[in-house]
Amino acid sequence: MDEIIRRQRVTVNEHIDLENAHNWAAVCDTFASNESAIDVVPFHVAFGGFDGINNFYQAVAAAFPDFKANVFGEYDAPGCSVREITVHGTHKGEWGGIAATGRRVKFHVLVLYLFSKDDTSGKLLAERLYFDNETVMKQIKGEAEATSVPEFGDHQ
Repeated sequence: MDEIIRRQRVTVNEHIDLENAHNWAAVCDTFASNESAIDVVPFHVAFGGFDGINNFYQAVAAAFPDFKANVFGEYDAPGCSVREITVHGTHKGEWGGIAATGRRVKFHVLVLYLFSKDDTSGKLLAERLYFDNETVMKQIKGEAEATSVPEFGDHQ
């Protein structure tokens, strides 16, 4: 069991480092197979297979080209690694039907990284994202009450 959790942690750390480096092809390589998916819960959408995963990351890169994820909480059990993340970026492309505004966004995301419970390969079966898209949209629109995120996400 310790080896499974160790491998999950290695994969998740690598995955997030590759996201921060904007190496989207290598991020896709952290997934197990073409059956893997990214589930974006607030949108009720799953991006399935390598093409879908790549399309998701290309949309994020277009909307927030300076995207940065900072982990401030991490929890692991066999088959699932959970990360609390603060995302920062500048809205430079379409997001949620809104054209680029140039405004900065900062919001919290809870990510479940799902693995096979008994597989030590460390490849992701799925990544499930939970975040408050209303807060993101308010920041993009420049609504004053959405400009700050609680400090508990600023540990890095």
